Amino acid sequence: MRKLLLVSLLALLLQASCIQANHSDDSTEEHRDAQDDTTKKTPEETSAETDETEQPPKREKTTEIEEEQDVMVLHINNFDRALSETRHLMVEFYAPWCGYCKRFEPIYAEAAGMLKEEGSEMRLAKVDAIEEKELAEEFNVDSFPTVKLFMNGDRKEPIEYTGKRTPSGIVQWLKRRSGPGAADLNSADSAAEFINTHNVSVVGFFDNLESEAAAVFKEVAFDLTDVEFAVTASPEVFKEYEVTANKVVLFKKFDDGRADFELSEEDKLDKHNLTDFIKENSLELIVPFNQETSDKIFTSRVRLHCLLFINSTVESQMSLLEESKTVAREFKGKVLYILIDMTTAVSHVLNYFGVLEKDSPTVRMINMDTQKKQLSQEVVDDTAEPYFRSEEIPEDWDKGPVKVLVAKNFETVAMDPTKNVFVEFYAPWCGHCKELAPIWEQLGEIYADHDDIIIAKMDATANELESVAIDGFPTLKYFPAGDKEVISYTGNRDLETLSKFLDNGGVLPQEESDEDDDDEEEADKDKAQTDEGEDADNQSKVCSAASLFSPLLKLDSLFFLYLRRQTILQRKQKTTHPKMSCDNSSN
Repeated sequence: MRKLLLVSLLALLLQASCIQANHSDDSTEEHRDAQDDTTKKTPEETSAETDETEQPPKREKTTEIEEEQDVMVLHINNFDRALSETRHLMVEFYAPWCGYCKRFEPIYAEAAGMLKEEGSEMRLAKVDAIEEKELAEEFNVDSFPTVKLFMNGDRKEPIEYTGKRTPSGIVQWLKRRSGPGAADLNSADSAAEFINTHNVSVVGFFDNLESEAAAVFKEVAFDLTDVEFAVTASPEVFKEYEVTANKVVLFKKFDDGRADFELSEEDKLDKHNLTDFIKENSLELIVPFNQETSDKIFTSRVRLHCLLFINSTVESQMSLLEESKTVAREFKGKVLYILIDMTTAVSHVLNYFGVLEKDSPTVRMINMDTQKKQLSQEVVDDTAEPYFRSEEIPEDWDKGPVKVLVAKNFETVAMDPTKNVFVEFYAPWCGHCKELAPIWEQLGEIYADHDDIIIAKMDATANELESVAIDGFPTLKYFPAGDKEVISYTGNRDLETLSKFLDNGGVLPQEESDEDDDDEEEADKDKAQTDEGEDADNQSKVCSAASLFSPLLKLDSLFFLYLRRQTILQRKQKTTHPKMSCDNSSN
């Protein structure tokens, strides 16, 4: 009986052990099956699951206001709250893909930080105009970045930002707009204190501060934030400064000390004329070229500039500067005199005008509209011969397969009616030019035995031509024989395409003709969206032409940049030879 019980117990234990083993095998198999299912998933399914995991859920838009780098982030749900809580709210409407917006972002953030550090009630905010289409449409945002100032919660008539796009410029403009714009001088003492405090100050003398002329004056005060403005209706102040009728007086601590702007017989004040008057008279008779004055120089309505190159460490040269003020005063309004101190970082200005340090003191004149660089009085009448830089002709200029051209031998070679001349205009530092150099050399070797074909190159940063405008590097131009029109090469810069172009007599293979245009269109993707409207395209040309002077946009290249912009936008082609009668609009 006991044996029977033991056998039964062992049987039960054995059965339980088998069941457990089977269950374990089933679980393992199920786990393997699950692993197999995961392994069998396609890469697309796996990637989709990963994306779903990595992408954070979109935050719900509430009335709460978040900040990024001290800039308030606004949208349709919190815009009203921001307006109600901030008396002076500047809002940037931007597009995430816009290159100009990306460059403006750190400037805008720095200005926001400056205001916050000061404890100012004025705040900066931003709106993604692409996502917030309703807000963009309400405020007529059609270019990027668009910046508007909302005052006292008024969303009906925001003020367009017209200040400088620098951190200090933004803060200065906001502070001017948040105040009266022009101080009220009610006594001779307050007027004297105001005038003596500032290097340049503008005072409007009006018998009625609520007049139309006074209102125009205040509008100008809001726009010109780098000059201090005040108004007065006090008879005491009128008498102190010998003012007998309504007028505007600019006081300055240099040159003549003051300049008067008379109102019309009807006591009308023209905003444009007053603005020009203030800009012109805020400058010294001879303006030192530096970071602070460069913008005023470049935007001056006086287009004829006389540059005085002087070494400020030489006393005799500085005495010449004083003597020159007599001439500057005589031609004021016709010629803008500019001091270029040779001891400062102005190497690019020197290069552009072909001036060496040992040449000081010397003078150069330039017409900013025509880009003529000249040396004398005939300049005022536009009868002087223009000056163009040129290197000396190298002794071995025609020894290699690629002929070396400079301004002095360009006409003789390129304009030869018996030759087909293919010229590369390059810059020594240009990366694209360096890539093209060996190909251009090979091209020269291929056609070295062709009597009617010349392959040539010219350093366009050291040589200037009146009849050829260069606005980028490398620029390739084909000067065909027989006095035909010059052809701008726009195809691929590989040896095969260049050879086909020459073999076809200056005709680009059909399939290659638009290759470079595609690259340009891609590079200019943001251009049409800028806040400068039509001028944005002009500005982009300045940036592309900046390479003519320096890869770095430093102060010493500002002259060069501005002059090149004028060349691209305003200089008219002159026909000096039948070969040069082509339309250079492609440049």
